[in-house]
Amino acid sequence: MGRGRAKAKQTKVARELKYSTHDTDFDALQRELSGKSSQNSHDEDEFKDPYAIEDDDEDYDDYRR
Repeated sequence: MGRGRAKAKQTKVARELKYSTHDTDFDALQRELSGKSSQNSHDEDEFKDPYAIEDDDEDYDDYRR
């Protein structure tokens, strides 16, 4: 028991998604799919590990010895 509210909310959300209309920006979608974005280099930096040791990192040589 206790699923009544959760199920009602899921049903409400599903109906909103099914019957609502959204304006689609096809130009932005095309840019995203083709990978041609002005923020492309920024996106790569977003997922870069700040603690990863780079090959060109000079401080890393001190730790390998």
